[in-house]
Amino acid sequence: MGSVVAGGIVATVPVEAWSQTSSTALRPTVTINGKRHELPLDPRVTLLDLLRERLGLTGTKKGCDHGQCGACTVLVNGRRINSCLTLAIAHEGDDITTVEGLARGDALHPVQAAFLEHDAFQCGYCTPGQICSAVALLDEARKGAVSAVTPDVRKTGVASLTDEEIRERMSGNICRCGAYPNIVAAVRAAGEAR
Repeated sequence: MGSVVAGGIVATVPVEAWSQTSSTALRPTVTINGKRHELPLDPRVTLLDLLRERLGLTGTKKGCDHGQCGACTVLVNGRRINSCLTLAIAHEGDDITTVEGLARGDALHPVQAAFLEHDAFQCGYCTPGQICSAVALLDEARKGAVSAVTPDVRKTGVASLTDEEIRERMSGNICRCGAYPNIVAAVRAAGEAR
């Protein structure tokens, strides 16, 4: 059962009826991990639910479902976003990368390898979002992007990232187990590996 609120009145609707009460299903084309998909979608489906429920890409985790924990972080056109806060239909034509799409065959992405080498996860639930966020963070730094926490905006690039800046730039990704020192070490190592 699902609830709908309209005009202050709450109505309970069987979940199966959602697709029937929807306006016409749309067929956006998105590229996910290098593969094009044309999918019939209810316009209310979040990107997170599309990835997990429709495509079986369960690496992206549903944490808070409110955009506060970062467990659902994916890359859209190279930028990190919380997939729980965006509708799938809004990404027509976009290039979406999940944690499953970072590796090249059997070769892990340098950030994935660094997370393993530096034991940058404990329970592992938030790790996929942390890894996607770290990939974007390093790409941002390579391009010279500064953030509100950049100590000296005249110094840019991966080499100029301080541990504090890495922690602050990763602050949208919460690790409840407290693996932050190892996460910072992994991000630093992955940045130096390139």
